[in-house]
Amino acid sequence: MPRIRSVFTPMGWLVLIFSLLILFRSLYYRNAYEIVLTCVMVLFLLVLGIVGAWKSKKLKSMEPGWKTPSPFTACAGEDTLVSGLSANIPLFFRLHFIVRGKFLPSGSNAGSSTSFKKGCSVSIETSVSRGNESANLPIDFPMSGIFHGDGFCKLRDIFGFYSFACGAPQHRTVNVRCSPCIGKKTPINAQTGAEDQRNKPSSDVERYYQREYTPGDRLRDINWKSSDKIDTLITRISTDNQEKVSRLEVHFRNYASVSTVLKISRENVKVEAGNFTLESLWLLDRAKARLSYFLRSLMEQNSSFVFDVRSPSGSWEIEDMDDLDAFFEELAGISFLSPQYETAIQAGKGDMYVFSTACDFGLKSFIQACSPRPVTLFIVQPEEQNKQRNKTETEAEFLSLTDFDAMGATLDAKWLTQKKLKPLGVQAAKTEMFYAGLKI
Repeated sequence: MPRIRSVFTPMGWLVLIFSLLILFRSLYYRNAYEIVLTCVMVLFLLVLGIVGAWKSKKLKSMEPGWKTPSPFTACAGEDTLVSGLSANIPLFFRLHFIVRGKFLPSGSNAGSSTSFKKGCSVSIETSVSRGNESANLPIDFPMSGIFHGDGFCKLRDIFGFYSFACGAPQHRTVNVRCSPCIGKKTPINAQTGAEDQRNKPSSDVERYYQREYTPGDRLRDINWKSSDKIDTLITRISTDNQEKVSRLEVHFRNYASVSTVLKISRENVKVEAGNFTLESLWLLDRAKARLSYFLRSLMEQNSSFVFDVRSPSGSWEIEDMDDLDAFFEELAGISFLSPQYETAIQAGKGDMYVFSTACDFGLKSFIQACSPRPVTLFIVQPEEQNKQRNKTETEAEFLSLTDFDAMGATLDAKWLTQKKLKPLGVQAAKTEMFYAGLKI
């Protein structure tokens, strides 16, 4: 059975009921002044409702579109463009565009069938000025995740009595990338990665026969005569049409142990959507930011790097900026997984770079199993109150709960009632600590 929606707003219902009560009272006491006053009020409401209903029916075929920025990054402050709003609006009415949906912070296990119900409820609205065909909608999120939203129009009077639905709703699913972090670049020696050889097409022999020197090239391959002429080191590429590149093995451990979630199904230990604390999701978001900064800075530093990124959610081979951009889009929706998805470590060569959080209780055994390979660990720890920091450590990054209020989001109370996480005591050959916390 279709749901009947009232066109009256709460204010409209209040004014209508009050007017009818005064009208009945005035008729009972035969107060001519009150009868005239209330009749004018009821007549005004009736005319306003008829005009609104007639115009909203005319606007049923309108198809407003809303386009989010691409890529959509958290805390970017970029507005969403709403178009297709060209219509003649009656006097005393305004067209409103509303976006409502669910936001899943850090993915929140977006693949779960119940994830959509357990996300943050979001409601954002903007009013369209008369005569304008487009408007800007301030949609912004404080952290990475996935947003499922419906955009639709409402025809409302300026007095706040009526709200008529008009136009076809437009659904969008948007990946929200993590806000960038500030950090120092990690110096990487190209020779610490595993060497790989790539065949070049025969038509590219001339193109790849000589190129500018990059760290890791052998000294015997340098063309000293050509280098001396242009004052730049030039490397010769062997005529067998192959070029050596350095592969860097990167592990993103988005594991959450039992103690970091709210409940685990007895039949299946898979972590369900909505079972995370907001603090743990914020740590995961900052781990994504550190991984993104690491990959982008190294790709800009040396384009010959090839990244072999592995996580329980999948694996990616990143060779260029296009691959990197596609990976960032997928990274936005990656959430925690149970340690049961951890697989055996495959043998490899060169250094390993591991990104994780304090929620990963299996991290210590993983690093021990990687021995004797050198491991560089980037770990995001929960912020401790009154912590005495070393000068070499970075400042903590905080997530404020007021940021969710600004976007009209309603947080699940269970996300805020859990006990605070404790830092994870783990060390690797080289360890960089980062800190994140909540501001309530």
